[in-house]
Amino acid sequence: MNGQYYANLLAQAREAVVQKRRGKLSRGVLFLQDNASVHTARVSRQALKDTGFSEIDHPPYSPDLAPSEYFLFSNLRKELRGRRFVDDNQMKMAVESHFDCK
Repeated sequence: MNGQYYANLLAQAREAVVQKRRGKLSRGVLFLQDNASVHTARVSRQALKDTGFSEIDHPPYSPDLAPSEYFLFSNLRKELRGRRFVDDNQMKMAVESHFDCK
């Protein structure tokens, strides 16, 4: 995917809003996207302005956006740290065992 392709998808999304949600565009559409390179490309930014969508700010690494990363998986990382697994199945069993105990 590149910026131009994404810009075309934004235009299609706008048309879908016009067709399926009549009147919604005039009230405003809030659009959430992350900081991926296709989202920040100049052509994508211009296409977002052209659609009339309002962008919601999305910080790249916020603990508010993924609390599971900081609470759920931190204990898993502690438990698995330093362990070696022969294959993927052994690792999957260790992860499943960890979550079964919770």
